[in-house]
Amino acid sequence: MSKRVAIIGTRGYPSYYGGFETAVRHIAPHLADEGWDVTVYGRPGQERSDDPALDRRITRRTTRGLESKSLSTLTYGLTAVLDTIRRRPDVALVMNCANGFWLPLLRLAGIPTVVNVDGIEWERAKWGRFAKAVFKTGARMTARFADRLVFDADAIGDYWRREFGKSGVMIPYGGTETGTGTATGPALPLHHDDAHLDGTPYALVVARFVPENTVPEFLLAAERIAARHPVVIVGSTGYGGELDLAAQALAARNPDVHWLGHVSDDARLFALWQHAGAYFHGHSVGGTNPALVQAMHCGAPTVARDTVYNREVLAGTGAQFVRPDPDAIADAVFALLGDPDEQRALRRRVTDRARTAYTWAGVCGAYERTLAAVAGTTAPARAAVAEGVAA
Repeated sequence: MSKRVAIIGTRGYPSYYGGFETAVRHIAPHLADEGWDVTVYGRPGQERSDDPALDRRITRRTTRGLESKSLSTLTYGLTAVLDTIRRRPDVALVMNCANGFWLPLLRLAGIPTVVNVDGIEWERAKWGRFAKAVFKTGARMTARFADRLVFDADAIGDYWRREFGKSGVMIPYGGTETGTGTATGPALPLHHDDAHLDGTPYALVVARFVPENTVPEFLLAAERIAARHPVVIVGSTGYGGELDLAAQALAARNPDVHWLGHVSDDARLFALWQHAGAYFHGHSVGGTNPALVQAMHCGAPTVARDTVYNREVLAGTGAQFVRPDPDAIADAVFALLGDPDEQRALRRRVTDRARTAYTWAGVCGAYERTLAAVAGTTAPARAAVAEGVAA
């Protein structure tokens, strides 16, 4: 009889919203391949039924919640948990420690849980005081009631051991191997709207427009960079605001600044990473960042904000790390754009690092082993699960 798993805490399957959704697009079919009966919970209108990659073996269930910046995760998490309790799977994979509020319900129902804690959300500037308190309290509940914790970076695991006294298993994110745009083959062709960039070394940033992604500093740096090289900016807030207006104004007054907003076309985004002369990664909060991993798989020559997380992911590549200062960012980008040999060397090293440490095959295998070790066990047995499950 196949083991049954419920996946809770994403917007659905298949969904392309963020890192959790990307992970589930890979994890769910892998579990089905391994003989699991997989159910993924989602929100209304978030799933793509016309996606050719849709795996029909995956059961998709939609529950209701409140569409609110602060309450959506909690309310959709609660309704998914209540439905899960009715269906009694062998294990629940819960994404996001904000759902820690509902773990006692799953424990009372005898359903063991594996929780991906995500990053340290309560340190993100985009959240107000209430949301930060919700995330921090959810983390404490997760530390107390989860049967198994998953960290997406060693540095996140270190934080949880210091802050909550809890350990777990490190399972990062993977990336799509393109097979092109690196030392092993030619790059994908640029999208027709980006064709004017072909053969020109340009600077690229890909980020959601929030302060902790160093977007304000990069926009100021772009003023200097665009005097000598084209600058491509991918991202937005998703709802308008000061940073969107700043990017729009910058592009309007400078023909060498190209603000593309959100790009949902993977082929277009991969090609931009592959052709870039310098990719700036400014994310500062969280563990292994999915965009950085994908950029590495595309062979993007990288300049990164100096954080413990970015240093962990880019270890051994020789990527340059900079402080969140517009002049420091511009100087590092100028140096890389002016050195084709270093660009080629970085392309090779970041690709090698991604293919060694950040593959979906490795990620999915680690999740399957972790879930299998916890599924259907009693509470005393779950407490005895060894920490080296995914080693």
